[in-house]
Amino acid sequence: MLFSYKYRAYPDTTTAMRLSTALDTCRWLYNTLLEECTTTREHGFTPTMRESQARIVTLKDENPALKAVYSKVLQMVNYALWSNIAALSQTKKRGRKIGRLRFKSASRYRTLNYNQSGFKIDREHGTITFSKIGVIPFTMHRPYTGKVKSVLITHSGDRWYVIVQAEQDVSRSKREGRSVGIDLGLTAFAVDSDGAVIENPRFYEHSLKKIKKIQQSIARKQRFSQNWKKAKSRLEKVYDHITNQKRDFLHKLSRQYIDTYATICVEDLNIKYLKEKGKSRGLRRSIHDASWGRFYSYLAYKAASAGTTFIQIDPRDTTQMCANCGSIVKKKLSERVHECPYCGFVADRDYNAAVNIHRVGMEQPFEPVEILPLHHISVMQVLSRKQEAPPFRAG
Repeated sequence: MLFSYKYRAYPDTTTAMRLSTALDTCRWLYNTLLEECTTTREHGFTPTMRESQARIVTLKDENPALKAVYSKVLQMVNYALWSNIAALSQTKKRGRKIGRLRFKSASRYRTLNYNQSGFKIDREHGTITFSKIGVIPFTMHRPYTGKVKSVLITHSGDRWYVIVQAEQDVSRSKREGRSVGIDLGLTAFAVDSDGAVIENPRFYEHSLKKIKKIQQSIARKQRFSQNWKKAKSRLEKVYDHITNQKRDFLHKLSRQYIDTYATICVEDLNIKYLKEKGKSRGLRRSIHDASWGRFYSYLAYKAASAGTTFIQIDPRDTTQMCANCGSIVKKKLSERVHECPYCGFVADRDYNAAVNIHRVGMEQPFEPVEILPLHHISVMQVLSRKQEAPPFRAG
């Protein structure tokens, strides 16, 4: 299994200029190959990945700047283009209306991919040497493990990061231990079958006023002026801060569950569909802000690494079904308490769902539920855990 470790990088001024130039060159290559693929289709022919790969060689004569970028990095530009083309094709097959791939602007092309070669990591001195770029110091706050497959360099705001992707063996499953069901939501981020209620951090909502203020400032400035660029940079920093807050919270919460339980059961939610088809813009934004998909991703790869069993079940009727007797009790989203008219079982709506998720995941029969007192866990309680500085799964 492939895992990724993200580290802060500190290139000097000269190296940072080389990185920026390489990014701009790769962006030019991406846009050129995309334009040529589009033109080929318009003339009734079908372009191929192999053809655009061969085209890179001839483009080096047209744009000598390509010779200053490591060849494998250029190949990965072509790979990224065709990955995007394939993803767009799959989306179209699912019946969604789509347009064409967009050209990459400077603000939307931020990563160089050194796949399998072109880099040398010096763990002792905390540096990585990149072909045609130079030596870049980085902070290895947690050593990576496994065989390194690739190293990515990415630019975010005014910061540089390196992402080391390493292949690791999956741990054998734990045979004994506690199990839990987790129900994700918006009122609370999560409620589990052991009665824990995790507060929803709502990082985006807390920063919304600041974001709107900066966006208004950007709108008043002349596009691409120095003041406009400075305001854009401030906005990027706010978004980066929100992303870092989310990742810290989700990493620590997922680690807490992995360390506590041998088996974790969750719903197999179609999160992308929920974000696209939500009844209101506010609901869609809340689902996006909650980052359920990222939480599932963290749970899944950490479970594989730790030998924890991670089970995703069909979400149908987990909320409407009575965990005590199995009867279907219809409830509106606004109804926060489950009251069964058939067996008299009364419980928090999300706790009832978590118990159902646990029962289905563990393939247990219906039996009287012992109502556990709910205990609330604040965002600060989660964030106060020791910094894990964990890897994240690639892909």
